[in-house]
Amino acid sequence: MQGKTLNGKSLNITEEKLARLRELLPEAFSEGKVDWEKLRIALGGEGEFSDERYHLNWAGKTDAFRSLQAPTTATLAPCPEESVDFDGSDNVFIEGENLEALKILQKSYFGKVKMIYIDPPYNTGNDHFIYPDRFAESKDAYLKRVGDRDEQGFMTRAGLFRKNNRENGHFHSNWLSMIYPRLFLARNLLREDGVIFVSIDDNEAHNLRMVMNEIFGEENFIGNFAVIRGEGGGLAKQVIKKHDYALSYVKNITKFNPLKRPKDIRGKIIEKNGIKYWLEEDWLRKEFGKYGTCHYEEIEKIKGISKKQEIDEAIKKGDYQLVKKRNGLHVVARPRELGQDGSKFFSVLKHLSSNGVEDVKGLDMEKYFNYPKPVSLVKELVLGATLLTKNNEEIILDFFAGSCTTAHAVMQLNAEDGGNRRFICVQMPEPCDKKSEAFKAGYKTIADIGKERIRRAIKNGDLDVDFKVFKLQDSNFKIWRGAEIQDKKELKKQLKMHTASIVNDAKTENILYELLLKSGFPLTAPIEARNGWFMAQDGEATLALALERIDKRVIKAILSAAPQKFITLDHLFESKDQLKTNTALQMEDAGIAFDVV
Repeated sequence: MQGKTLNGKSLNITEEKLARLRELLPEAFSEGKVDWEKLRIALGGEGEFSDERYHLNWAGKTDAFRSLQAPTTATLAPCPEESVDFDGSDNVFIEGENLEALKILQKSYFGKVKMIYIDPPYNTGNDHFIYPDRFAESKDAYLKRVGDRDEQGFMTRAGLFRKNNRENGHFHSNWLSMIYPRLFLARNLLREDGVIFVSIDDNEAHNLRMVMNEIFGEENFIGNFAVIRGEGGGLAKQVIKKHDYALSYVKNITKFNPLKRPKDIRGKIIEKNGIKYWLEEDWLRKEFGKYGTCHYEEIEKIKGISKKQEIDEAIKKGDYQLVKKRNGLHVVARPRELGQDGSKFFSVLKHLSSNGVEDVKGLDMEKYFNYPKPVSLVKELVLGATLLTKNNEEIILDFFAGSCTTAHAVMQLNAEDGGNRRFICVQMPEPCDKKSEAFKAGYKTIADIGKERIRRAIKNGDLDVDFKVFKLQDSNFKIWRGAEIQDKKELKKQLKMHTASIVNDAKTENILYELLLKSGFPLTAPIEARNGWFMAQDGEATLALALERIDKRVIKAILSAAPQKFITLDHLFESKDQLKTNTALQMEDAGIAFDVV
């Protein structure tokens, strides 16, 4: 085997197991060795981070672990009325608390996300974000707090967001308790060749590095990019800060293709037969002393081709590429396969904050945002992560979506290079200040502004793009709360509530998407409404669902369609026990997994 030598020894089983454990649970290792306390807590056991060893510790770390391990019963409800072509879209916007949203996405998107970019609160002392200010807070208390809403249904700042003042004795601990569980769950969603970028400034850069070392493994560190965001002077007392950072880690360094950028970043990227090319727009200048903008007649002079038809044939063969410009001229370019030709990233990236303002100014939304990240920054990161990937249907996730720069960047990049990247953006419905221009314009929450930016970017850019909107909500199914049963009266109440499994006002489409998520299907899975039932497909996986009625005709149709699995609601059978028994037997005979909820 090339690259390996035989040492005459048998396989070291212990080392093999440790390697596999490190790949699965990098957070359970410290300085190359198993940290038994971390391992116990990572597996759901009791423990405290208290003894003397090298690791990051803070007040509330144990509770932060418990918060990420606690399962959620929440779900995502579709909102077609706020979407753009809901039924045909591969892009997703989720409005809701991002920790719960990340938990909901675990089953459907585990190991499927190519890249994550987030711009979380920097902990400047003025940020409002969710954190357990009472470290012994129970899960129920937490859910009650994040569920507090006003009369109009909007989450309340008092009930949801806390301002983390520097005077707080747990100032850094609060931020760590907020970011840790979210990054932990985010890692689960990354593909083996996936990468994450986290924007941060000096307030928590040191702590973020240690957190990500623990969650992703120090060996999976890629770089801490300095992002130049300003060029002018400043009023700083000590140092004029013109940059912040983008910290980057990968899921598995052995599976990751290095970050790359086209050698000519101005060149357009095309794809033919699954192979990506970039267009050298200035090759005429390099080889013939002629700048690369010319008409057909000039091509004839340079290359000796006398007829337009022959030029067209040369273009079809891939010898040239003509790209129309706004001034009516053409760019003549020679396609060159990207392969390993992309240049490696520099550790310093220049993307001025003023560019972010110009991005939203073009959408007539500059009054609604404070310091939006430049589209160019996220575009460069997305392109760097996906440039060498043959499959151009990568999922890009941002669960601190804010002004939705990530969605804008993905759409714009796809329009430029013909890619098919898809975005998932998650944003909490944080209330806008009532004195803000956004609130005066009718946008009640940050999520509202983000959705509007995506709509305007699609319209203004004349982009053929759609997106689905979902909102975090309680489960459509009644939850058995055994812990609340203290006497026979409460038991009877719970039993009466569960005569039907779904809540009284549950909508069919909401139940449909909850069951799809809990069955591991993505939010963008194609769904076909048939006569009384639904068929969903994810690649080769197929799922039938009967949610409104069940009878012999529906059962016959589903048997004929032969899905891999069939789900229906128990109360639809009513008192038809024989029909239920026969259905189970028929599905078993047909090799269709059958589930009643």
